[in-house]
Amino acid sequence: MSETSWVTKAVIPVGGMGTRFLPATKAMPKEMLPLVDRPVIQFVVEEAVEAGLTDVLFVTGRNKNALENHFDRSTEVENLLESRGDATRLSEVMKATSLANIHYVRQGDALGLGHAVLKSRQHVGHEPFVVLLGDDVMEIEDQLLRDMLDAYREYNATIIALIEVDPDQIHLYGCAEVETTSDAQLVRIKNLVEKPQTGTAPSNLAIIGRYVLKPEIFDVLENTKPGAGGEIQLTDALKVLAQDDKIAGPVFGFIYKGKRYDTGDKLGYIQAVVEMALQRKDIGPALKQWLKQFGGG
Repeated sequence: MSETSWVTKAVIPVGGMGTRFLPATKAMPKEMLPLVDRPVIQFVVEEAVEAGLTDVLFVTGRNKNALENHFDRSTEVENLLESRGDATRLSEVMKATSLANIHYVRQGDALGLGHAVLKSRQHVGHEPFVVLLGDDVMEIEDQLLRDMLDAYREYNATIIALIEVDPDQIHLYGCAEVETTSDAQLVRIKNLVEKPQTGTAPSNLAIIGRYVLKPEIFDVLENTKPGAGGEIQLTDALKVLAQDDKIAGPVFGFIYKGKRYDTGDKLGYIQAVVEMALQRKDIGPALKQWLKQFGGG
């Protein structure tokens, strides 16, 4: 494939330990925490599929068997639901097994996001690809990934998703130094800083977990030394690309204005559960009524 070929592959790093959710994640991957009745990771895969990606690679770690099993067939469950005539639940169970062509590779030592992405090199080959972080759940209706892929096709450039955050919160994120373009949602990235110290950030534009990358990123990652937290940071490799467009062309940021749930944060996770439950026709009205009573409003 040429580097301007359409994108079909998604890489989803899921090797993290999920320590912020202990003890719940002691024996269960954090990606399997439910948003009502579907695990977080299924929403991420569904977003990739909705954007037209057909090949999904999970970069996994230890104790991720439950995640792998979720996307595999379970004949016992299927037969039970079929015998009960429960077509609705059977359809939901079967949906997870047929979303995409799903593959797995073990990360081994958890040396950072950049290291996890580098582990996908053999599978990705010389094609452009998408990286989705499992903690970030987007509203599929907002079509963030589709818009980013459209921008990639138009500019043949690396595309990173950005959101505007409160300046007091930018130290929690990778931060982009940008210049404007003729497109209000697209900015040219000139520099990136991973978790800048308070008062030093070049903007309030934070990197979130959606990237459209070109295969040249792998050579850069091979030569990226450990950065923040002693880990190989994807942000550091992207900074190299942003500062030298001879490597793989320019790097653009797509400013996302839609709904994002940060399920890697306890409060963000709870908010995601409540908001998604409220949107459901089967339980939303009853939950809304209960919340009014609970809140005294």
